[in-house]
Amino acid sequence: MREPWQPATEDIELAQVMHALADPVRLEIVARLARTPGLACTAAASGIDLHKSTMSHHYQVLREAGVTLTRLDGRTRLVELRRDDLDARFPGLLDAVLTALAHRTAARA
Repeated sequence: MREPWQPATEDIELAQVMHALADPVRLEIVARLARTPGLACTAAASGIDLHKSTMSHHYQVLREAGVTLTRLDGRTRLVELRRDDLDARFPGLLDAVLTALAHRTAARA
């Protein structure tokens, strides 16, 4: 199995990051990865009622935008946020997104 393509830190573009974060499912994945770094794709998707191919698409969008890093561990794909890379390119963006998600979740409770 080959390593998935991921942009270098200097190639991460704001428009692609914002597009990746514009989808509610991808926001949920980002929130889960913020709480528990290095999750397997199947664990991060647990409880999200979508087909496996749709979830793969969401992971691909996040990875290719530079929001997440995917690494292979045997046959398992582990996913984590590229927090340091995003903070280097767009300081405070990820924290703002996660804070907004936390406020939205608290307002719904």
